[in-house]
Amino acid sequence: MALVLAVSLSASAGDFARLKNGFSLRYQHRAVLGTVTRLYLDAGDANFVDVPSDQIAGYEHEDDPPPADAAPATRDPIQQAVASASRQQQVDADFIHSVIRAESGYNPRAVSPKGAQGLMQLMPATAAHLGLTHPFDPAANVHAGTAYLRQLLEQYHGDPVKALAAYNAGPERVARYRGLPPFPETQAYVARVIRDFNRKKAAQHQPGAKPAAGKAQAAKP
Repeated sequence: MALVLAVSLSASAGDFARLKNGFSLRYQHRAVLGTVTRLYLDAGDANFVDVPSDQIAGYEHEDDPPPADAAPATRDPIQQAVASASRQQQVDADFIHSVIRAESGYNPRAVSPKGAQGLMQLMPATAAHLGLTHPFDPAANVHAGTAYLRQLLEQYHGDPVKALAAYNAGPERVARYRGLPPFPETQAYVARVIRDFNRKKAAQHQPGAKPAAGKAQAAKP
């Protein structure tokens, strides 16, 4: 699995690097460093992703998106929760959906054998750290889980493989193995989430496809 996969962290307007693997990455500014291009995710220099320059298909600019209240209406409370968390945490809504699907299959009452709870299967200690007091409340669980995803994506400079591995197996194991741990369960989990996310993006580019509900014109792959 290539480690140059990139996830859009923002649903706001800006410049985007189109990658040959089908993903796009929003960036604030960029610099070419030898054979790689460093894409800075915000105005500063702390958060960045290094991408081999030959893996970048091109660059494009997206105009300002419609306001949040212009997002497509939906009666599905989970869709609404994901759309809201996506806007607040600036994490791609499709990425959140792919994590929820892999974690709980959209069951808000799910409990794992290890004690993880709710839609995004947060462990009690993690939930407490995030201030989540009602893990089986769909909206609260999604907002807390998305906040945790955002923290991990920032920690690993936008690398979704490491972020997902940490979400599944814990940051300490990612640190120990300096990347994706050699655990079949974690490797299968990471592959499943990225495959589902890729499938969602591909479907949106089919003729006649509509934008995903709840997304305020998020970055396009």
